[in-house]
Amino acid sequence: MMLKLSGVIITYNEERNIAECLASLINVVDEIIVVDSYSTDGTKAICQRFDATFIEQKFLGYIEQKNFALSQASYNHIVSLDGDEALSNTLQQSILDLKKNWSYDGYYCNRLNNFCGQWIKHSDWYPNKKLRVFDRRKGHWQGLNPHDYVALNEANTKIGHLKGDILHKTYQSYSEFNKKTEYFSTIAAQAYFDNGKKASVWKIIWNPTWAFFKSYILRLGFLDGFNGLVICVQTANITFLKYIKLRELYRQS
Repeated sequence: MMLKLSGVIITYNEERNIAECLASLINVVDEIIVVDSYSTDGTKAICQRFDATFIEQKFLGYIEQKNFALSQASYNHIVSLDGDEALSNTLQQSILDLKKNWSYDGYYCNRLNNFCGQWIKHSDWYPNKKLRVFDRRKGHWQGLNPHDYVALNEANTKIGHLKGDILHKTYQSYSEFNKKTEYFSTIAAQAYFDNGKKASVWKIIWNPTWAFFKSYILRLGFLDGFNGLVICVQTANITFLKYIKLRELYRQS
């Protein structure tokens, strides 16, 4: 008997990308569950065209929303994507092969990010390994918002790696990148504050510096040209903003 798979997605105003996401899943999984945070664009109509199960749920936080979405699936074996992601043809075939021979508790996939029309091959953005194909009985979403990840529950669980890429359509303009940097740094600062993390002057100086050096030099971000420089500068900037906003939260409290 062939293994049954659930494709699980959370969305909010993803009309630009959701059709490509759903099209990459439709011949791979046995059902598609979309948990949407009351989109105000055409996301719902597009999902209905693909006969996805569309559930509207007030946004609970990235980790909480994704765990809620997991609970809505009919099958235990999950393919999890964001609304701006899609499976490459190679990855689609790799997952189809799993339906005949599922050997591990979860599987990593490489994520290839598209920034302003360019596929980014270096820095922290590739291979950007993500565990997105897994048995939900063995794992769940955790982390500090907005940095979520799937963690397997037991120390002796086995993880494989699939051929092919998750194709991620990230920011398609520099202004969009700036807005999201502000947004995500605010969420991260609040999550750090809620977890009692501190923002020393040393962290404010050192962590952004190291973030830039690691991504631009050690991980060869300079090979992606001008956009590689932009990405690595923003990597440092979001780290800087996160810690100064965290320091501000402590001062206000």
